[in-house]
Amino acid sequence: MWLNRQYLVKFSGLLLIWLAAWYLGYLVAALIPKETITRSIANLQDIGKKPMLRAPVPKRQKCDHWSPCSPGNYAYRILSGGGKGKMAKICFEDELLISEEKGSVGRGINIAIVNYKTGKVTSAKFFDMWEGDHSGEMMTFIRNAPEGSLLLMVTHDDGSTRLKNDAKKLVEELGSKEIQNMKFRSSWAFIAAKGFKLPDNIQKEKINHSDKKKNRYDGWPAEIQIEGCIPRNLI
Repeated sequence: MWLNRQYLVKFSGLLLIWLAAWYLGYLVAALIPKETITRSIANLQDIGKKPMLRAPVPKRQKCDHWSPCSPGNYAYRILSGGGKGKMAKICFEDELLISEEKGSVGRGINIAIVNYKTGKVTSAKFFDMWEGDHSGEMMTFIRNAPEGSLLLMVTHDDGSTRLKNDAKKLVEELGSKEIQNMKFRSSWAFIAAKGFKLPDNIQKEKINHSDKKKNRYDGWPAEIQIEGCIPRNLI
């Protein structure tokens, strides 16, 4: 009996709340113009129809730089090979000079020579340092680069096994601080100027040695890259 009385009280309370809500809704509808209610409902519906604001897609920069080079600068990016499947790349002013796509990359040391005044590649070649003696051939290629040239160099696979000391010395004279440290399958990237000096504040060289405990790939170190912007008014 006591439980029935409790349920009756709860039901009565809910009924009163419902009646009050109905009466309040009726009162609001009577006081507020119909046009205002219709317009408010339409505005709520439009919110769902409006497209969501999205951040703009970042504009692609030359040689896939994160930030653009300012006007009056050349953009460059040199990426070493990584493992058997990732080939080396040399990009200058958004043109791939050395790449798998162009069929111009190979095992050993890849070199691209660029005319500094025009920004155009004059020659590109790779020198296999694992099979055959191409160290002397590489030296001739470097020496034949005209004054006022940029030389961009990068390894794929092994660039050291048959690289002779006189060739290392020649690259060292161009400004390399790591060529003498080259080891089996070291990932190496380097940019140099012939007949003029590059700014001190740009990336010129990087090396990463093979280490069984740290290699990203089986027997291969992680690929490395250097990139930057070179002023066009150095000479």
